[in-house]
Amino acid sequence: MTDKQHITIKGVKEGLVFILDDRCEFSALLDELHYKLEKTHQQLLTGPLMHVNVKLGSRETTDEEKEQIKSVLRQQGNLLIQSIQSDAELQSQTEANQQELKVMTGIIRSGQVITHDGSLLLLGDLHPGGSIICTGDIYVMGTLAGMAHAGSEGRTDVIIAASLLKPTQLRIAEVISRPPEEWLTGDAAMEYAFLQEGAMQVDKTTQLFRMRREPLVYKGV
Repeated sequence: MTDKQHITIKGVKEGLVFILDDRCEFSALLDELHYKLEKTHQQLLTGPLMHVNVKLGSRETTDEEKEQIKSVLRQQGNLLIQSIQSDAELQSQTEANQQELKVMTGIIRSGQVITHDGSLLLLGDLHPGGSIICTGDIYVMGTLAGMAHAGSEGRTDVIIAASLLKPTQLRIAEVISRPPEEWLTGDAAMEYAFLQEGAMQVDKTTQLFRMRREPLVYKGV
């Protein structure tokens, strides 16, 4: 192992951030990643579950190379990979989150179906029998008691958030939620649903920073 360090590991409130040098050979990065996990950082990386975000800088990587990084990280059973992104991908995601957010005020009643290409912010309630279908995120500042389908064209990085989450069904991309009584907390705090490794999860919206670090800019349409 050379003295040159190509990988910086930082501990943050929500887990760990791996910052990869974007100017060295990819093979050197993998070698150092193996070394740090097995030798120098073994104690840090064993223990409770930790979320990991990998920052690639300006490096352009193929899907195969990203899978190689994931494969090395997964050897540590306590590391949960949240994202592996370059600066360009982070910027693209930020711009996507800021585009096409429609703001609606009112109540979506039984039999009504609202569709939107982008994200939707509803200032009101979604009643049982009503549906919201969006290609982006869904935010309900009220009770979500109907059916909500985010990422309707296949995006898996979207969320469904509500002041009170009591849906008949949630769907993100092609993943359909389990029966609500199995996973809703019943807590009065605002919650959001998201995908993690292909399974739908629910957490308090105060924890949204774990997957969304950039500020959201709402634009009425």
